[in-house]
Amino acid sequence: MTSTASHPIWIYDTTLRDGAQREGISLSLEDKLRIARQLDELGIPFIEGGWPGANPKDVQFFWKLKEEPLKQAEVVAFCSTRRPNMSAAEDRMLQAILAAGTRWVTIFGKSWDLHVTEGLKTSLDENLAMIRDTIEYLRSQGRRVIYDAEHWFDGYKANREYALKTLRAAKDAGAEWLVLCDTNGGTLPDQVSQIVRDVIKELKVGRLNVEGSNFQPANLQPANLQPANLQPANLQPANLQPMLGIHTHNDSDTAVANALAAVSEGACMVQGTINGYGERCGNANLCSVIPNLQLKLGYSCIQDNQLARLTQASRLISEIVNLAPNDHAAFVGRSAFAHKGGIHVSAVAKNPLTYEHIQPEQIGNQRRIVISDQSGLSNVLAKARSFGHDLDKKDPACREILERLKDLENQGYQFEAAEASFDLLMRDALGYREHPFELKGCQIHSDMLQGVSKPYSNSVATIKVSVNNQDILEVAEGNGPVSALDAALRKALVNFYPEIADFHLTDYKVRILDGAAGTSAKTRVLVESSNGEQRWTTVGVSSNILEASYEAVVEGIEYGLLLESSAKTPLSHAPALKER
Repeated sequence: MTSTASHPIWIYDTTLRDGAQREGISLSLEDKLRIARQLDELGIPFIEGGWPGANPKDVQFFWKLKEEPLKQAEVVAFCSTRRPNMSAAEDRMLQAILAAGTRWVTIFGKSWDLHVTEGLKTSLDENLAMIRDTIEYLRSQGRRVIYDAEHWFDGYKANREYALKTLRAAKDAGAEWLVLCDTNGGTLPDQVSQIVRDVIKELKVGRLNVEGSNFQPANLQPANLQPANLQPANLQPANLQPMLGIHTHNDSDTAVANALAAVSEGACMVQGTINGYGERCGNANLCSVIPNLQLKLGYSCIQDNQLARLTQASRLISEIVNLAPNDHAAFVGRSAFAHKGGIHVSAVAKNPLTYEHIQPEQIGNQRRIVISDQSGLSNVLAKARSFGHDLDKKDPACREILERLKDLENQGYQFEAAEASFDLLMRDALGYREHPFELKGCQIHSDMLQGVSKPYSNSVATIKVSVNNQDILEVAEGNGPVSALDAALRKALVNFYPEIADFHLTDYKVRILDGAAGTSAKTRVLVESSNGEQRWTTVGVSSNILEASYEAVVEGIEYGLLLESSAKTPLSHAPALKER
């Protein structure tokens, strides 16, 4: 595409600090290190590591990265301006920042007069002195400074002249970046655009200096905007004006739009988090910001091969923070390129541009064909191909699969969320479904027991299976009937299939299908399983919740074994199973 960009964009990730403030996220030291290295591999230039001195974990984080530095990214220490009525050199908080040993430091200061007088309980002039003194002191200690103007947009709206004075104080003290923060997340894109334009006009900020280049905003050529030049080490302080950055929160659901609006007006840095993690409603989602900037607007952020790892990074980080990935997230969500309607599927098969705004492979995602009772033969054929089944539209098996699908969904099954079960259904219809074991029955016993302080439950499952004509009877306990059933089944099979030891349940969902029926209502159970590298989901339906769970758990283990073997039997014309 022809780029209309006037300068490259530096990405600043704050997942390890802002992202960790999301309710439900608690990162260990090892978690933070794993995320930092993943971001480094992704090509993120700036990674905010945390606030050294605020807690022992952040201190240890910076120590660890001194011992084993990142490959290309600059890890950044974060801190506030000095406290009122003392010098920066006397503030122990800033000594902890220096001890972290980072080349770059991000300092945040107050832009909103309300926060100065009500929050800090100090004068407006003292706040300006705090900004100036802190940055000058850090510069005198050899640090390069990014200044985050906290509550900038609210401050600007309340008292434009004073807000601009805070930026001038940071600029005059030697900050190389001035980052405008929409901390409350209440600003809209048109307001962001207007305010950023005004800041650039008033402060004359935004000039660019990249080592080994003659980059100037007036003559930058898209061909010269190579991600290899976008390393923080190539940014030379010189005697140039500081550059402008943007930091947005998502309380009005406009964080990404606000970041793009700021860039279109001249901002050179975007701060955000992977998957949009952050306090309250989150921060600007870098998994949307980066592809929008790079693929839609033509800016250079990271290398193309790094961009192709974006989906993988998003999902890995969601695993590290122990939050389920958002299937419907733009760009990186599992459903971002999923097609369900028969007309849509038929059109995508002819030309993906009909219903896809980019090629999913560009950001490491993949096209998916969703199977449901709205499906036609196009869906079945496309889904079969995605699993490695080479079907022809004239093959009677296609019609049989479609009819079985619609009949089962009429009974309450849901295959759009349980693709492993649908693959097994297709294999059954095509005659090459493997049956690695035969279930001969199970019995589950649950007790509600009175403990010392509160009641607790215990379940025991007895299961009988046959493998290679050999019957096995096993018993296992669990903290609930499904846990006990799963444990007993694994125990019975692990000697025959050792790979089962690596299988584990990662999610268990129950849906009541006809609530009016009360306790006799039909229940749908979705079980997500994993072998540590792949995930798959199976479904069971019954008016007996244990029977539905039994069906989903059994199919989950069967499909896991199928993935491990990655081969089909007994038909010679059956194609090999593709990696999902």
